Amino acid sequence: MLSQLEGAMDDIIKVFHKYSGKEGDKYLLAKAELKDLLKGELGAFLKYQKDPNSVDSIMRDLDMNRDGHVDFQEFVHLVTALTIACNDFFVEYLKKQGKLC
Repeated sequence: MLSQLEGAMDDIIKVFHKYSGKEGDKYLLAKAELKDLLKGELGAFLKYQKDPNSVDSIMRDLDMNRDGHVDFQEFVHLVTALTIACNDFFVEYLKKQGKLC
């Protein structure tokens, strides 16, 4: 039985591979695959995004080696950044509610 953290790690890996490889290398996300992943898995985050070029912008930010694809390590940077942002938001929210010192 996986621990909660091990399960979360397993889920992240499975999500990446659910979308990768449909357009070539099975270990990389092409732009269209990244767009599908963002819509399918992070739709709530993107719902308020008004920029029609947001996927292009995210792709540029994630593609650190500039090869036109997002590999797993680059994808994890997105997951990490969003997780940190969510944690920061909830910490501030709890502070305002007086539930966190």
